[in-house]
Amino acid sequence: MQVLKNGIQGLNESAYDLVVVGAGGAGMATALFAAMEGASVLLVERTEYVGGTTAWSAGTSWIPGSQHAAKVNPNDTQAETARYLDNAVGERTSKVVRQAFLDNGRAAVDEVEARSELKYRPYPKHPDYISDLGGSTLSGRALEPMPFDARLLGRELFALLRPPIPEFTVIGGMMVDRTDINHLLAMTKNWASLKHSVKIVMRHAMDRLSWPRGTRLVMGNAHVARLLHSLSKFDKVTIALNSTVEHIVRGPQGVERVDIACNGERRSVRVNKGMVLASGGFNRHPELRAQMLPGVPAEWSPAAPGHTGQAHDLAKQLGAVYGQGGLSHAFWAPVSLRKRADGSTAAFPHFVMDRAKPGMITVNARGERFLNESTSYHLFGLAMQEANKTRPSIPAYLVCDADALRKYGIGMVRPGGKGLAPFLADGYLTEGATLAELASKLGMDAQALQASVAQNNRNAETGVDPDFHRGETAYQQNLGDPAWTGKNPNIGPLAQGPFYAVRLYPGDIGSSTGFATNEHAQVLGADGQAIGGLYAVGNDMHSIMGGTYPAPGITIGPGLVFGRIAARHALGLP
Repeated sequence: MQVLKNGIQGLNESAYDLVVVGAGGAGMATALFAAMEGASVLLVERTEYVGGTTAWSAGTSWIPGSQHAAKVNPNDTQAETARYLDNAVGERTSKVVRQAFLDNGRAAVDEVEARSELKYRPYPKHPDYISDLGGSTLSGRALEPMPFDARLLGRELFALLRPPIPEFTVIGGMMVDRTDINHLLAMTKNWASLKHSVKIVMRHAMDRLSWPRGTRLVMGNAHVARLLHSLSKFDKVTIALNSTVEHIVRGPQGVERVDIACNGERRSVRVNKGMVLASGGFNRHPELRAQMLPGVPAEWSPAAPGHTGQAHDLAKQLGAVYGQGGLSHAFWAPVSLRKRADGSTAAFPHFVMDRAKPGMITVNARGERFLNESTSYHLFGLAMQEANKTRPSIPAYLVCDADALRKYGIGMVRPGGKGLAPFLADGYLTEGATLAELASKLGMDAQALQASVAQNNRNAETGVDPDFHRGETAYQQNLGDPAWTGKNPNIGPLAQGPFYAVRLYPGDIGSSTGFATNEHAQVLGADGQAIGGLYAVGNDMHSIMGGTYPAPGITIGPGLVFGRIAARHALGLP
């Protein structure tokens, strides 16, 4: 593998079978599938890192029907998965394209595991997000990447990997997944957790003696590191970093050439088989963002910085059109914001660790609950925006008592209840000795907040939330506290002062609207016909989920599967 970091002289008069725009999870997977078939591949990445938003994610891939599914859910079937998607997505996207995903999922997983370093494991319980819909399941469809030892990459390649979000690491940069977190929280309670915790902490300590960060990678960082390690074994793969595609030349048969720029240099590259758009979506394109995500500042997005939408402008010049009918143009999560020491803004997504736990409620600017705190992060973000149309709900406020903060933490504040001073000093965290004092500091109606807490505490006694139905589904209960002794693992009283709050904003974690494609991932024009030689995968492809978010990993999983589909179709393989 050749890596071009600061210049593209090596591309002069070059030709590649496949040119892939964007070195995130989907782009890297597409390049890998093509390379495994002997193709020459150019992977063009506009930033200095590979990995994209996948590197910052949990790394889960929703790919039903894999060989791993039988280990935890042998009774699941493709028909049941299709029924679930029909119920969750309906007519928002093409059933033909969805079926292509289901038909090719197992082959994609089998091939990538057999022929590369990407390895998966199923999690014993990882429910579909709308678990009360017919066809949903509690496990087997979501796959997690195996942890990876980054020392295998060597120093040069390791430096190309996008580092994780600092706020998602502990002890000076140690990556942890949910298994690690559970062990760390229980290390004083059982021997197995203590042994696991000591092992990973000592490994991290040894790493820091000679490496810039920990080399035990998990979640999305492990996923893209495994892809990078796999790509490094192919001589006919070139990665051009800090580079952009400035022009696409279309001939009678389709895409023929692309013009690439890097640090003032420009080269024209011939495309033999096809070009694949995998640039991460439109989210940081100013005009497209204003059109499709009005009123949502880019700093609220916790996604990686590379998805500027520049490639979208070029594709539209060729006649590419966006898919229609989606529930939302983006996927969402509630985020909290804090300025870092370097002046950048940390947008912390509240996925699973706090908001759904007992002793936590979310209220609007008046102090009233307005949503189900235990719903999926996507529906949470949509609910915030819908509620804000009638009552100020952006920011919303995640409120907890001292006991809940100690047990679960809140946002960037770690569990344990210690080290609060800097968070209080910069306003990220607000504290009140009483609910009335907290309300006063937040500028909300004290009686309304007190009434919301009183109703929540009554709900905790009965285990029933009559207003928003919190904790009624298997998915929601899975986000709760499994050790909770109350009647509902998602509902607990806010009783022990002081009380705390963090402001929440709806942050777009990725685009749902992308270019319309057929079942081969070929980009379509306004006439519904494929544009020769042009493909789209990942967030550049209109999501088969149609703006819904029915399960974990519904961007990374389809990104990998359609990466294989696109690569094989471009190369003329069945």
